[in-house]
Amino acid sequence: MYAIVEIAGQQFKIEKEMKLFVHRLKAEEGSQVSFDRVMLVDIDGTVKVGAPTVKGASVSATVLHHLKGDKVLVFKKKRRKSYQKMNGHRQYLTSIQINDIII
Repeated sequence: MYAIVEIAGQQFKIEKEMKLFVHRLKAEEGSQVSFDRVMLVDIDGTVKVGAPTVKGASVSATVLHHLKGDKVLVFKKKRRKSYQKMNGHRQYLTSIQINDIII
């Protein structure tokens, strides 16, 4: 059994007991969160596709912890102009564990 759900503006293929990293959620660590934008649900080969979402379907998850992602370096340079600039960025993430897919 799996589902495709939209979490914080991104779509993920999830299964029960799966752990994943999503953009930072406004929830405390250890709290339960629910997502109701379920696009598709597959139950043992029977597929339900929403238009745009499946009616009555939701996903419950537990917030494990908040963290920062790996550092991404952005380097800009213009040759022969003596110009170079280095920037870095670390994305704020939340680790969640899927508890149940409710249909």
